[in-house]
Amino acid sequence: PTWIGMVFVVSFASCLDVAAISIDMGEALDTNRELATVGLCNFMSGLTFGFTGSYIFSQTIFTFRTGVHSRWIGVMIMAVFLYIVVSPVNVLQISPLFFLGSTLIFIGYDLMWEWLWEVREQVFLSEYGIVWLTFLAIHVVGIDAGIILGVLIAIVEQIVTTAQTSSVVQVDRRSRAVWTPADTKLLHDYGYSSIGGARIVTLEMHGTVFFGSSLSLLNSILQSIGLGADDFEIGSPGPVQGTTHTSSAVLTFDRKPSAISQISTQTPRPLTPPKFLVLDLSQITHLDASATRGTFLQLVKMCAKHDIVVCASGATPRIEWMFRSHGVSIEDLDDENAAKAKQLGQHQYQRSSSRSSQRSEECLDKILLFMTIHEALEFCENLLLHRLSRENRPPSLSLLDGPQERSLADVIAHMLGSDEAEQEILKQLDSTRYHDELDLRSGEHIFHRRTYPDS
Repeated sequence: PTWIGMVFVVSFASCLDVAAISIDMGEALDTNRELATVGLCNFMSGLTFGFTGSYIFSQTIFTFRTGVHSRWIGVMIMAVFLYIVVSPVNVLQISPLFFLGSTLIFIGYDLMWEWLWEVREQVFLSEYGIVWLTFLAIHVVGIDAGIILGVLIAIVEQIVTTAQTSSVVQVDRRSRAVWTPADTKLLHDYGYSSIGGARIVTLEMHGTVFFGSSLSLLNSILQSIGLGADDFEIGSPGPVQGTTHTSSAVLTFDRKPSAISQISTQTPRPLTPPKFLVLDLSQITHLDASATRGTFLQLVKMCAKHDIVVCASGATPRIEWMFRSHGVSIEDLDDENAAKAKQLGQHQYQRSSSRSSQRSEECLDKILLFMTIHEALEFCENLLLHRLSRENRPPSLSLLDGPQERSLADVIAHMLGSDEAEQEILKQLDSTRYHDELDLRSGEHIFHRRTYPDS
């Protein structure tokens, strides 16, 4: 333990000495070469049964500040030390011990004052706490265990600090593609308009993503796109899928407020989920395996349930390898290009009760990777224009032709393109009576002026 402790202390002290000398000189030093010099000297000292050591920082700075740059100063110091070693006279017996002791006490007092008090205005509060905890630990459990305990505390502080620096920011970005005036207006009104919720949302991610920040980062992303944990409960139908028309359930609530308590108790979310989510990963410095599955794999699975296409750009080769190896993105590049082409080539669209099953087959449960943010946005804009061109077609009434009698709920569901869940809600309205039939004779008064209605 003593040997391991000395190696640790000397290595740590040598690194600090090299950095301090470099700062005082104003020149860059070769740290690897300087540490190799210290290691070689300690190896030679150990072969001759000597003591371990490091740089004499004070003497090096003193020699530099006096303007002495000759190697002879080092030779002279070596000769003096060698004479002290081979001399039969004990230097400590003839030297004033009070002078040596007072010098050591002064150095210790000066270091304590600097690192336990004056440094408080130069470091963060958490780092200042680490200094004091390490100082107290050394006096309680010893120098070796105290330094190890201080290192462990510093590691925990680094993990907590790094987890707090990870952030997600929603930015206003558009591709560099040149569209026709009509397509540009569609993208402005439906793709990026804040009225009613933008269908293309771009999020810029910063910092280090690891196991300590994966959960908070996932919650931030879901909050930015209007999704929450309550949207993914087992058995819950989820929010109504966003289309160009108004949902039949929302239309019923707007026209008949009293029907809310009878039909549904769900409160609509204030933010409409987008149809495309673009992640800018160029500012992510590190990503580990736990965060890959805990953040991005969960995100793409949740978005797939809501028919949200997720794209990412700016991923480093390490992050791209993480995505493909953990199933977040398509593993093969050719398969990914085929999936992109398939998304752009889906022109057939049918409004029927089986639209939910078709949507689950069409939507991707993988993140599509792009080189730049503009390529990802251009892909989303192109796909959005294809969808808007299909959704803007008026529904045909041919399905309502025939001898079979259709209820009002069937007609509304067909015109709005409602899915099965919305049709079940509309069917509950068929049992509700909205009018009364009256038989009136010719000449009878329906109502008189200045009277109040019965309802």
